[in-house]
Amino acid sequence: MLALTTTWPDLLVFVTAAALIVVGALGVISVHNPVHAALSLIVTLFGVALSFLEQSADFLAAVEIIVYAGAIVVLILFVIMFLGVDRHPRDEVEPLVGQRAFAAAGAVVTVGGLIFLMAKSHWVTGVMSASTGGTPLASGQGEITQLGQSVFTTYLVAFEVTAALLIIAVLGAVQLARRDRESEVEQ
Repeated sequence: MLALTTTWPDLLVFVTAAALIVVGALGVISVHNPVHAALSLIVTLFGVALSFLEQSADFLAAVEIIVYAGAIVVLILFVIMFLGVDRHPRDEVEPLVGQRAFAAAGAVVTVGGLIFLMAKSHWVTGVMSASTGGTPLASGQGEITQLGQSVFTTYLVAFEVTAALLIIAVLGAVQLARRDRESEVEQ
């Protein structure tokens, strides 16, 4: 039998992060409105950041929120709104009955859970508790330097290819949106 070496707050954070990632990813591929898909992508990225926090990778969690959930998704939303892809007639009827109440309840549970976890876990002091057998967390300075050196030396080609793929994806989205726009003008 496999023995669990994690505490229940750690398990709760993992399950919450996994649920956010899966639900957000399903939202990205299932919704019809591109703005809603981008918002679902933000939920997915917050789940990934939460899993980074659970693994004590605070810098990666901050980068995930600032760069991906902030800058990249804002860029995607800007392109969507600039090209007018999101223009659809407004529905007067709520598409999902009770969605606002469900969202409010989810927000209350999330905030309550975060407050509870901050009060009961090792995140408050920055040191893992003795009951988990953990060691004090590193300051992060050496890890960040090591990460930067590895990204820009060992993985430089992968980093540049990823940047090029992101640019190509944005250009492709612009081209597809313009093609749809031109076909609407001709009709």
